[in-house]
Amino acid sequence: MDKTQNINKPLITGALLCALASLAHMGCIIFGADWYRFFGAGEQMARMAEQGLWYPTVVTSVLVTVLAIWSLYALSAAGVIRSLPLIRLALCLISAVFILRGIGFMELMPMFPENSLTFWYVSSAICLTIGLCFAVGTYQQWHKLR
Repeated sequence: MDKTQNINKPLITGALLCALASLAHMGCIIFGADWYRFFGAGEQMARMAEQGLWYPTVVTSVLVTVLAIWSLYALSAAGVIRSLPLIRLALCLISAVFILRGIGFMELMPMFPENSLTFWYVSSAICLTIGLCFAVGTYQQWHKLR
């Protein structure tokens, strides 16, 4: 039997998209205000980064770490790396967070008034896509997960 038939494509795709999102956030930390602006984080975050304040780096570092860990969970569920703890619970929560962020952006918009409408549409579509990859892949792998 061909080993590639056992690869869970939705989870691998979700893992890759999460890893790319993590790297993009890391780029904001490394390259500063221009990257924050390009990715739509808002002028206030960009100005704080320009001023060398700690807040943008800390917030973005948390996002980098969370996204990297979530990528590892997808790879674990897909059987690419060893099994991680609480994998079923983690995958369900990760799927829910991404899907809720993807469809619930209208509720979040007032809390971040500097973010552009383009930012909200693009980031929400990305989150929804990742969330659906995690959800479909989790459903497909459920019987294999412990």
